[in-house]
Amino acid sequence: MTASRTAARVYDKLYINGHWVSPVGTGTLDVINSTTEEVMARIPEGVAEDVDKAVAAAKAAFDGWSTTSVEERADYLGAISQALSRRRDEIAGVIAAEVGMPLPLATAVQAGLPAAVMGSFAKLVREFPFEEKERVGNSVIVREPIGVVGCITPWNFPLHQVVAKLAPALAAGCTVVLKPSEVAPITAFILAEIVAEIGLPAGVFNLVTGLGPLVGEALASHPDVDMISFTGSTRAGRRVSELAAQTVKRVALELGGKSANVILDDADLEIAVKSGVNNCYFNSGQTCSAHTRMLVPAGKLDQAVKIAKAAAESFTTGDPSVGKAKLGPLVSAQQLERVRGYIKKGIQEGATLVTGGHEPPEGLEKGYFVRPTVFSDVRNDMTIAQEEIFGPVLSIIPYKDEDEAIKIANDTVYGLGGGVWSSDQEHAVRVAKKLRTGQVDINGGQFNPMAPFGGYKQSGNGREFGKYGLEEYLEVKSLQL
Repeated sequence: MTASRTAARVYDKLYINGHWVSPVGTGTLDVINSTTEEVMARIPEGVAEDVDKAVAAAKAAFDGWSTTSVEERADYLGAISQALSRRRDEIAGVIAAEVGMPLPLATAVQAGLPAAVMGSFAKLVREFPFEEKERVGNSVIVREPIGVVGCITPWNFPLHQVVAKLAPALAAGCTVVLKPSEVAPITAFILAEIVAEIGLPAGVFNLVTGLGPLVGEALASHPDVDMISFTGSTRAGRRVSELAAQTVKRVALELGGKSANVILDDADLEIAVKSGVNNCYFNSGQTCSAHTRMLVPAGKLDQAVKIAKAAAESFTTGDPSVGKAKLGPLVSAQQLERVRGYIKKGIQEGATLVTGGHEPPEGLEKGYFVRPTVFSDVRNDMTIAQEEIFGPVLSIIPYKDEDEAIKIANDTVYGLGGGVWSSDQEHAVRVAKKLRTGQVDINGGQFNPMAPFGGYKQSGNGREFGKYGLEEYLEVKSLQL
C-alpha cells in the first residue's frame, strides 16, 4: 500500500499465494468517502486471469491446509482475531468513511464483531465432532472440508460479512478466494495484511478485487471452485446460482429481506415502536434483516404513528466520524438515488408520508444523506412494502387481527428476519413460529453470533455463524465397516 498526494490509500496489488502481486490488468477503481464524496482509496480492477491465479493457488494449498490439525487451524483463527482487535480503531474509521455508520457503532459492531466471530470459530472448531461418536448401523460418519471456496461479499457490513465466511471456511479446512465489494473494500486489504503478518500458509487465503460482472462471475463459474458463498442482492444471487450450476458446485446465499415487525395488541406499544424504528434505521437502514415493515393493530395505528414520528425525528443526521449523529450517509450516490426513488414511489402510490422525504436533510447537501422517513397507511401490495429499499424508510401497516398480521408478514418473496412483540412471551413465540423467516426477534431479542443466520424463500439458503455456519463448508462421508 502506498499513499497518494491526496492522502487517499492506494492499493496497487492483489494478495495471491501468500504474496502481494501485481494484477494482470492495469485498471483501477475509486473508493468514495460517503460523507465528503471524495476519493478515499484506489484499488486494482482485477480480471478473470487474476481469478485463475488465485484459484490455482487455493487449489494447490488445499491438500496441505485440509490435513493440518484442528488445533493448528484454531491457533491461526485466534491470531487473526487478536490482530483484528489490535486494529479495531483503524477498521472502524475506515468503515465509518466508506459505509457511513457512526463511529461509536462502527467501533462496536463493524470492527468489534468480526474479531469476536473469528475468535468464536477458534473455540468452536476445537470442540466440533468431525467424526460422529455413534455409528449409524455399520457406518462411521465423518465430515471433511469441501475444497476451494469463493467468497463474494457486500458493502454494508464489509468486514463482518467477510469473516462470517472466512472463519468457518478456514476452520473447516477449506482454502479461500475472496472478492469483496468494490464499494467498501479497504478492510479486506487490512485483513490480507493481517493474514500475511501471522504467517497463514501461502494460498490458503487469496484476495482479488474488481467488479461483480467480471471477477465475481469468473469466480462463480470457475471449474476449480468447489463452493460459492455469496451475500448480496437477490438479483445478483440468482446470477451466481446460474453460473455455479454449470459446474454443480455448492452455493450458499444470503440475500435480501423485507422483514416484518409484528406488534401484537398486548405489547407495550411505546417500547415496541421505538425499538422497531431503531432496528429499521440501524446502519442507515443498510441492513438486509432490518425490520422495515411495522405491523400494528388498526385500532392503535394513530398512536403508533405518533410514537414512530417522534422516534424518527430524534435521529440526528450528520458526519459519522465526528459529533453525535445517530444517522450517517448512505454508501454511494447510486444508493442515495435508489432510496429517494422509493420514497417518491411511496408518495405516488398513496402512502401517507409521516416524516422525512426525498429532499436532502437541511445543511447536508454534500454527502449521500437521506432523511429518516416514516410512511403510514401502507398497504402490503405497495412497492415500498414489497421491495427492499436499503435505507432508513419505515412502512407502518395496520392489521385487523392476529391471523391477518401473520398473513401480511408472510406475504413477501423474502424471509430473512422479523420480530414479534407481546407482553406474553409464550404468545409471541407461538406467533413467531408461524412466520416464514430465518430469524425472529422476540420482544427485541439481541443478535446472537452463535445462532444460525440465513433466510427462507428468496432471502437465500444455507446458514452462517456457529456450528451451522461451519457445517456449510463440510462434506459428509460415510464409511461402511
